Amino acid sequence: MNDMATWHDNTSRRSPTSSDEDVLICSAPGRAGIIGNPTDMYGGAVLSCSVPMRARVMVRPAESLTLETDGRQVTITSWEDLRPQGDRFDLPRAVLDYLRLPPLKAHIRYESEIPMRSGMAGSTALLVALLRAILAWQGDHPGLYPLAEMARYIELNHLGVVCGYQDAYMATFGGLNYMDFRGKQFYRQAEAELFATIEPLDGHVTSLPFLLAYTGVQHASGEVHKPIRERWLEGEPQVVRAYERITEIARMGKKALLLEDWETLGALMNENHAIQRDLGGSGPENERLIEAALAAGAPGAKLAGAGHGGTIIALWPYEETEPLEEALREAGATAFYRPVPAPGVTLEKLPEGKAERVSVSGFENGLSGWKTPTNNPVTRA
Repeated sequence: MNDMATWHDNTSRRSPTSSDEDVLICSAPGRAGIIGNPTDMYGGAVLSCSVPMRARVMVRPAESLTLETDGRQVTITSWEDLRPQGDRFDLPRAVLDYLRLPPLKAHIRYESEIPMRSGMAGSTALLVALLRAILAWQGDHPGLYPLAEMARYIELNHLGVVCGYQDAYMATFGGLNYMDFRGKQFYRQAEAELFATIEPLDGHVTSLPFLLAYTGVQHASGEVHKPIRERWLEGEPQVVRAYERITEIARMGKKALLLEDWETLGALMNENHAIQRDLGGSGPENERLIEAALAAGAPGAKLAGAGHGGTIIALWPYEETEPLEEALREAGATAFYRPVPAPGVTLEKLPEGKAERVSVSGFENGLSGWKTPTNNPVTRA
């Protein structure tokens, strides 16, 4: 299917007639790394929580395949149109290029409440929502583990983003999770990848006394991670030891959170950040906010994402948050958020009469046969 004629001659699975009953809506949340990041790239462990902001995708029948976001549209007429263009349409292009589905007659519109390049995995949340929506539109409903792995594969291999696994798994599963990525430090082909171990902690934690502060500086996480990743691959002792230690910190941080031992958790967050900062993973805007949070009395503060901009997370186990917010605002914070366990990728609406089923179809890139039962919620309008 490399020419326009072949693209148009194939038959879509859906009628071009559109109505509210024909619309599919899917969403996925952003996330904030509490402790352990970025060892999801190095076979480590991360404690992470979703944020109450979501990326959302709507699919409806159309005469051709059209992508829409921010009031702009592009029409896909050939496989050549799926090549990256360096714009906001590259995410759906990458998903479509990866899946190699029959040509779609659909209008795919997407938007996000998550500030892009803010260190809260907004791009990955949108990628997961797009992937889930397009597969569901075709009648495919893979399980959560293969869905997360597919999303991460697309991000690394089709978008060229040097990334770990935290973002894809958090957008897929949602909630508050302790995630173990052992055995995933080397980027394998899809068929050889191990699944991460996801331990939901939502029902075991009664308090999440954290505040997220956005620096207002956008960043590309892959650009931050790439040089440190290269040093790790070369076996630089400082980097290897650093991520071994942060993995230990994540395990101890899980215990401290469950016991509400805020003094210990704060100290561990600070150590996590100091290690990553010394490797070059922070930035001046991050450091100003972290120093302000600690000076205001926060027991701990660190990067919530990749660093060099984006968002920081501060531990604040006190009733009044105004002193912390004021200090962070004076240091340059432009917005505040709170991590809240929220559902992972969700089909908010399915087309009328369309029920979920576990996918038994094959996927490209070695994913054929993955059909773990799905349990994410479906709400019908």
